[in-house]
Amino acid sequence: MMKPAKNSLDLGVIVSDIKASLDFYRDVLGLEFIESVPLWFGTMYRLRFGTSDVKLIEPKVVSPKGPIGLENQLGFRYMTFLVSNLSELCADLTNRGVEFAFPEKEIRPGTRIAMVKDPDGNIVEFVEKS
Repeated sequence: MMKPAKNSLDLGVIVSDIKASLDFYRDVLGLEFIESVPLWFGTMYRLRFGTSDVKLIEPKVVSPKGPIGLENQLGFRYMTFLVSNLSELCADLTNRGVEFAFPEKEIRPGTRIAMVKDPDGNIVEFVEKS
């Protein structure tokens, strides 16, 4: 059984265009840039949200993309950020031309979500609970 060393989870994302991905995650979503680290297969750019890290990885060799969308492939299909300003965030993302996969909506009493696509088409979910 695992024993957590922190109350969050980190996620690595292999990207096709590091500039576009850093623009999205750092500049649009506001994740804090922590460091870049050389790896045997590329470079990792560590960004922080709360105590979680999103590790954007620029590979030396870019592999082909898989199917885009929640229901088009098995495996990890999206990441979720719990936020306290969903409507404000969605308005800002709309103004920036970010593509929504699922517009802001209450999915059950007290829980609103929205989903967008990052530059590689990965789904990023935002959840606000009242």
